Amino acid sequence: MKMLVTGATGYIGGRLVPRLLEAGHEVRVFVRDPVRLRDVPWAGQVEVATGDLANAGDVARAMVGIEVLYYLVHSMSSAGDFERTERHVASTVAAAAAAAGVGRIVYLGGLHPEGKLSPHLRSRKEVGDILMASGVPTAALKAGVVIGSGSASFEMIRHLTEVLPYMPAPKWVRNFIQPIAVRDVLHYLVGASTLPADVNRAFDIGGPDVLRYGQMMNGYAVEAGLKQRPIASLPVLTPYLASQWVNLVTPIPRALAVPIISSLQYDAVCSEHDIDEYIDPPSAGLTGYRRAVRYALAKMREGEVETTWQNATVRGAPSDLLPSDPDWSGHTVYTDRQEADSSAPPEALWRVVEGIGGDNGWYSLPVAWAARGWLDKLVGGVGLRRGRRDPDRLAPGEAVDFWRVETLERGRFLRLRAEMKVPGRAWLEFTVEPRPGGGSRLIQRAVFFPTGLGGRLYWAAVFPFHGIIFSGMATTIAKTAATRIQVTKR
Repeated sequence: MKMLVTGATGYIGGRLVPRLLEAGHEVRVFVRDPVRLRDVPWAGQVEVATGDLANAGDVARAMVGIEVLYYLVHSMSSAGDFERTERHVASTVAAAAAAAGVGRIVYLGGLHPEGKLSPHLRSRKEVGDILMASGVPTAALKAGVVIGSGSASFEMIRHLTEVLPYMPAPKWVRNFIQPIAVRDVLHYLVGASTLPADVNRAFDIGGPDVLRYGQMMNGYAVEAGLKQRPIASLPVLTPYLASQWVNLVTPIPRALAVPIISSLQYDAVCSEHDIDEYIDPPSAGLTGYRRAVRYALAKMREGEVETTWQNATVRGAPSDLLPSDPDWSGHTVYTDRQEADSSAPPEALWRVVEGIGGDNGWYSLPVAWAARGWLDKLVGGVGLRRGRRDPDRLAPGEAVDFWRVETLERGRFLRLRAEMKVPGRAWLEFTVEPRPGGGSRLIQRAVFFPTGLGGRLYWAAVFPFHGIIFSGMATTIAKTAATRIQVTKR
């Protein structure tokens, strides 16, 4: 069948697309920025439609000829009236699907009890209701905590367990949760495309285990070879305070922690498993929680994390591309340019540049970088511990600590856009060039567009440190490349 996948650059969508292709389907993906798909392994096998899901014309064009629509987008921010935005987008997509004669919509929402819900779970439910009322047969799958390498829920469990020998926690650690492995979520998503035309309803999906959140943390500890953690339930920790705590202790930014924590206020257990009447369970059975953790840890050790929460768009972070240099005229802009020569060939120097960030660090004053990361977390930013998906290779649109890859010309040029909280817009560029007579040259440039007086004062405050940090970074990167070549020759 011909399928349209929205949210194809997200955690679930990025894993679903290759599985649909493997099943023999023809896939079109709907994205805002096609550059983010450039280095995706399956990019050459799909048709790409670009636009904004809130724009009826863009959506209508993407729907032409589509038989099955996967709706895998949702807001992970509490900024502004996100519920109204989600309602508008869902209504726009539903109307376009009905007008185009789409035969099936498959939606992934959140598992929830009846009654009063958090704003995020309430919005997930409303989106499902809008799609089911569209006139297009819709399967609204409702999943709880998704366990898989790179999922935000798994990363939160992992870091809370690994960082804290004793866990003071909100009372929701006593709530019951039915987690599901990401492989089982994908199994049901693929199978839902072939449901009978008269099926228009929601389905609960979950794994075989029902656990308290505290049991999930200690189940992780066992699989990771750690001691089990004593956990104290504290009734004074509100969801907001708990999200602040998660923001500081884990790499999960506050903007993402808030909806996750909000959803954990309730028991999230399947009330039915009617999906089995239509889709056979996986041949090996549903994946238990500890086995899902084991699989996730193995993927991380082997460097085979397909998609990750890290690359989710951060609401409120700068998203504008760096203007070309001629466009700077008339704007206040500050730059810091550094150059460093290396005896290593350009390809060796590039390997160091492309491996920057994450566990490799930033090659200059790690204490200063760590302090900047903590400061960013304190004000609700993503912080420095977001890391990167792959230790050696980058792709456009990927996250690298508190930066995002804006432009990548492999072997020559890398531009990172800052997503930390700053009073303005900032970029960091690296250019690798061959040096006449042998070796290579690194040209490093920091660019800052200040916003108002605060932006100018910010640059003045950090400028004395830039001479040390950025100069040391360029020099150390060049030396590191040369040292690695020498070690290889030995």
